[in-house]
Amino acid sequence: MGGLRLETLSFDNSYARLPQAFYARVTPTPFSTPLYLVHANQAAAELVDLDPEQLARPDFAALFGGSVLASGMEPLAMLYSGHQFGVYVPQLGDGRAVLLGEVMNEQGERWDLHLKGAGMTPFSRDGDGRAVLRSTIREYLCCAAMQGLGIPTTQALCLVGSDDKVYREQIETGAMLVRMAPSHVRFGTFEVFYYRKQHELLRTLADYVIEQHFSHLQDVDEKYARFFTEVVERTAKLIAQWQAVGWAHGVMNTDNMSILGLTLDYGPFGFMDEYDAGFICNHSDHNGRYAFNQQPYIGLWNLSCLAQALLPLSEKEPLKAGLDTYQSLFEQEYQTRMRVKFGLLEARVEDDELIRDFFGLLQGSHADYSIVFRELGRFSTAQHATNDTLREHFLNPDRFTEWAVRYRDRLRSEDSRDHERSDRMNRANPKYVLRNYLAQTAIEKAQNKDFSEVGRLFTLLQDPYSDQPGMEAYALPPPKWGKQLAVSCSS
Repeated sequence: MGGLRLETLSFDNSYARLPQAFYARVTPTPFSTPLYLVHANQAAAELVDLDPEQLARPDFAALFGGSVLASGMEPLAMLYSGHQFGVYVPQLGDGRAVLLGEVMNEQGERWDLHLKGAGMTPFSRDGDGRAVLRSTIREYLCCAAMQGLGIPTTQALCLVGSDDKVYREQIETGAMLVRMAPSHVRFGTFEVFYYRKQHELLRTLADYVIEQHFSHLQDVDEKYARFFTEVVERTAKLIAQWQAVGWAHGVMNTDNMSILGLTLDYGPFGFMDEYDAGFICNHSDHNGRYAFNQQPYIGLWNLSCLAQALLPLSEKEPLKAGLDTYQSLFEQEYQTRMRVKFGLLEARVEDDELIRDFFGLLQGSHADYSIVFRELGRFSTAQHATNDTLREHFLNPDRFTEWAVRYRDRLRSEDSRDHERSDRMNRANPKYVLRNYLAQTAIEKAQNKDFSEVGRLFTLLQDPYSDQPGMEAYALPPPKWGKQLAVSCSS
């Protein structure tokens, strides 16, 4: 392998210059059958100054499918550990992914190119190091969905498939995904050096992350505690955004938590269809540790693990003070987003009860989360308006009517104008989300070499708040078969 030139890609592999203890140098393992491009993300290509014309190159799939390396790439598998379902696992690491290198664009921004499904590494444990077409399509599309929703996330540059057989619950075909982020350092990257008592390497890692991504903290007092406090803030705001759109991660292990506050590692995720506060999107999560309503608490729990790992670098009290900001930061962000979702201009004490009662109605009616909030944007404050289209989503219409009177009075008390409020709410309540059945439809077509639905969904999800002509079917609740889909850690 090696040597293919892509003149517009400029590599500066800072992670590869860290001590050898941070990674294992590896080379991607090519598939044995020819590669084909399933889809490429032009906007992501532009972030790394990759000329969109390069996406059409015959050898593009080979380059980003692990068969050849571009000049400047220094592939490695990153080491980390982590708490998985609450239990500490001493060594994890990139078991099926390879950091190809870091691209510096013309604006001086750094982007990791991370090849997922690249074959076995020293950290693969009992795995085969591969990804399948099904799981890579889900991640590729959800990266686009989160980007469209304005939620911090890793991005996906492209998706490459092959006819190689990969064994999961059933035989599937293999695929590779190129994931992009300014960094793939996780909470678990800090944990591995803490628990190994390699405190100088822990300091090296913290200094590296601060220099690269929190440079304003390099020369301040108590820089490690202040760095931690900023990670707390990013994480609290991220999870509040997940809760607002009704999205569950599914595997919030500390090795799946980004130090930059990005949504990382899309496995058994799920956007809620029918609202259920205890929604469990991961079929493997038998005890509901990562249920939807547990995510805010798990965010705090994971941050406490990170704080523990930073104890050799900082006094306990400033770390605890940083951790103590989490709950108020989360609640402030969540309440702000809820006010916008409900079209409220002012913050009032009584709003908590109004909002809580609405969620009680949703829960009792198994109402569709995204559809009902979108419909709420058309709520009429006229004196005798019945809002029948919204009312029909609730099993107890009288209880909804009682709530609607309170909501109407609340809106009118701040002189809310229906048309203006509707525009605001439509910018906060997506019409289109990546429902599991939509992803499954795209997967089944792609397994027959029809990638049109992947492209259609990718385009749709980039603008989820706008009415898109001809796409009304994608805003409907799932069909009966679509409600029974189960996703697990193999997803």
